[in-house]
Amino acid sequence: MSRIAILTPAPNDPSYAGRWRAVFDRLAPSLREAGLEPVPTAWTEHERDAAALAGFDLVLPLIAWGYHRDHPRWLAACETWRAAGVPVANPAGVLIWNSDKRYLGRLAEAGAPIVPTVYAEGVTQDHIEAAFADFDAEALIVKPAVSGGAYRTTRLRRGETLTETPHGTAMIQPYLTGLETEGELSLLFFGGRFSHAIRKVPAAGDFRSQPDFGGHVTAVTPPDAALAVAERVLSIIGEDLLYARIDLVPGPDGSPVLIEAELIEPDFYLGFDPERGAGFARAVCARLTP
Repeated sequence: MSRIAILTPAPNDPSYAGRWRAVFDRLAPSLREAGLEPVPTAWTEHERDAAALAGFDLVLPLIAWGYHRDHPRWLAACETWRAAGVPVANPAGVLIWNSDKRYLGRLAEAGAPIVPTVYAEGVTQDHIEAAFADFDAEALIVKPAVSGGAYRTTRLRRGETLTETPHGTAMIQPYLTGLETEGELSLLFFGGRFSHAIRKVPAAGDFRSQPDFGGHVTAVTPPDAALAVAERVLSIIGEDLLYARIDLVPGPDGSPVLIEAELIEPDFYLGFDPERGAGFARAVCARLTP
């Protein structure tokens, strides 16, 4: 039986205690049904020494929550795994570049449609006022380039002052009002094949679509235009990806644009997957087959 390591949060991080196990319990059944043995192990326990991971047939960073709070440690761990040749999927190199959202700018340069974005080091109110003018927007979103789950993400309306300054590089984007009605569309791909899609709509008065903030999730059939954008993004990325979640939002003109390519620890929303994870398990088995 092939043993699969599922990377989990640091054991001493109280913000995730008791939460990651439920996600593991959703992932594990389909893997076990495919004849695989999933084993949880904290990613922080393998930062400097990958020997313990060498005994696994595959390592999946699917619940490696909290890396954005200690990004240098995450980068060091990924470099350790890459140097040791640990069979990580997605590849360690992907886990490095995908952990910093400045990759969106590089995808845009290659032709991917993204939310208009400016980047600022040590963001100030002057940066905010300039963005309001450049975007001709009534509201902005300000967030760190290294973040997750709406961490330190702020919506500012004209006349408001930035009070919570993101650490490091900040991303400044126009607030897209289509989020309030159409929400965020997430398309899941396993082994390069489209699996299923969900739509997340923020709670009334909020701008964050995550269920943790009251966002409403429904299963949907993605429009052809959205599927085409997602496949175009994956083609531009051009990596050997075991899994990917491509998150799209309605752009300024209503057409779908990329807000995130989640390639590290995305929620697969398996409760909305008609196959309940069987497609993912097949992709894992295919990856294990010589």
